[in-house]
Amino acid sequence: MKIVSIAVSKKKGTIKKCVPEAELLENHGIKDDAHAGDWHRQLSFLASESIEKASSEDFKLNFGDFAENIATTGIDWKSQPIGQVFKLGETTLVEITQIGKECHQKCAIFYRTGDCIMPKEGVFAKILKGGTIKVGDKIERVNNLYESSEI
Repeated sequence: MKIVSIAVSKKKGTIKKCVPEAELLENHGIKDDAHAGDWHRQLSFLASESIEKASSEDFKLNFGDFAENIATTGIDWKSQPIGQVFKLGETTLVEITQIGKECHQKCAIFYRTGDCIMPKEGVFAKILKGGTIKVGDKIERVNNLYESSEI
């Protein structure tokens, strides 16, 4: 289970741009990302397997197209329970706060493809402990805040 993409944007509702690493700020989100702030959806996750499945010959989708902050491999995010804590990289801790979302406004990907998987498969979290994460970092489930185990 690892991070395969990190993406940020300056404006909500737009496709995010991939970056090799990012600074996660405690109780805020990714530094300089439009979705960061004092709320329960500071960070978004999407399985890379879901992105690949949604891609087609007509619409080649890339990381960041669904406005996800972090794309991963090896974990089914939508099956994780609310409140589950994960360790990203060496120090960062996040807590799952929401699975799926209601779209009040259509995003760029919806207009491009006619659908968006974030409402069904996107998972949101708040940052419990900040730190720097990089593409390739492993993800571990934290059973309690004093130990962690790989999923």
